[in-house]
Amino acid sequence: MFGRFLNLGLLMLVAACVGPPKGRSADTAPRKPPAVVNENIKQCVGELDRLGTRYTAIPDRSLGGGCSNIGTVQLLGVGVPITNVTAIRCPLARALALWTRETLQPAARDAFGSRVVKIESMGGYSCRNMIGGRGAGRSEHATGNAVDIGAFVLADGRRVSIRQGWNGIDDERLFLRQIRGAACKRFQTVLSPDYNAAHFDHLHFDLGGKPFCR
Repeated sequence: MFGRFLNLGLLMLVAACVGPPKGRSADTAPRKPPAVVNENIKQCVGELDRLGTRYTAIPDRSLGGGCSNIGTVQLLGVGVPITNVTAIRCPLARALALWTRETLQPAARDAFGSRVVKIESMGGYSCRNMIGGRGAGRSEHATGNAVDIGAFVLADGRRVSIRQGWNGIDDERLFLRQIRGAACKRFQTVLSPDYNAAHFDHLHFDLGGKPFCR
């Protein structure tokens, strides 16, 4: 009798240690279908490729408190390298690439006889409220729908910054105001040092709200 119980126990132990047959999964729970790709974002990313933009896709994330990264990319280049843009919504990245090609580069050639080889950004996504703005609430930065530009580096080594150039020598002052004015036709909101003290060192571009340019 003891031998029969011993053999039965051994069989149960072996059965517990043996996994499912090869080719079958132990997890029989139904798998969720892949997320549907937003067609507008898919089209936008295709346009980034055609514009020669360099970027890395970022998984969609809702971060709570009105902050999110939905349809965003880490932007690395818009025809030229751009720094410090960890997350930016695709339509804004596209607008920035077009502004660089159609406005920034021609203006730099006219003003300085040199092309821009790097754009220095002060960031895109940031989970925060508006700073010194037109009202309370979350900034467009909180959803990656805004980007701040601080300076431009030219092929001849010259660096033109908003902080030093906005009220600096004539060619820089005229150049920065020209590209600000043209940006107002490309973005919904454009803010410069003329707007308030919080923007003394950068140009703010976003695609939210009503058109506003200063």
